Amino acid sequence: MEAAMAITTKYCQKELDEYGGCVVSHPASWQEKCLDQKLKVAQCTSSHPVIRKIRTDCAGEFSVFERCLQENQSSAEACQPPLARFLSCVESVDLSGIANAAPQPT
Repeated sequence: MEAAMAITTKYCQKELDEYGGCVVSHPASWQEKCLDQKLKVAQCTSSHPVIRKIRTDCAGEFSVFERCLQENQSSAEACQPPLARFLSCVESVDLSGIANAAPQPT
């Protein structure tokens, strides 16, 4: 997960900052108010090979976690077990040969 977060931060910092700012500005309604920013983060990260590999290998775990967040919008703490399973999956993804083959930002 550290590699994925480092890559996301490196290549998508502007998008992450905008999304984070929106979430902070709309604590009760961020799920709907920040959808555009969330999509921009997703679009940015979807082009990176490491992120694509994680999304492929851990799609099931991520889907369970995302569904939990949607069902528990007022209590994200309820989703700690699915989050832990997703993060465990991410840590087990074989990224050898992928991380260094990533395209450089322009």
